[in-house]
Amino acid sequence: MTDAQKREFRAYAQAEIDGLKTEIPRLETLVQPVAPDNAIGRISRMDTIVNQSVTKAQLSKCKIRLVRLKAALERVDDEDFGLCVECDEPIPMARLKAMPETQLCVECAD
Repeated sequence: MTDAQKREFRAYAQAEIDGLKTEIPRLETLVQPVAPDNAIGRISRMDTIVNQSVTKAQLSKCKIRLVRLKAALERVDDEDFGLCVECDEPIPMARLKAMPETQLCVECAD
């Protein structure tokens, strides 16, 4: 991986991390329990509970992505970063951005 590609990945990963650091607290406020004495109605309460479960899943995915991006940033200066561990060919930048934890190219992952 060239220095320019490493800079591009670093910039992308840092922007993603910054976005996740603002998104995670927002999602955490949305998953707060609804007080039973909150008079929002039975149907509205059920809708809120369903929405909270969707938000919890999204929050979990954001936290996992944040950990993976941070780990990839720590490895970006390794000389073998961006190279497939199986065939030693470069991993496409689009794949690294989509799956920063990947260590396999598309062909070897299949």
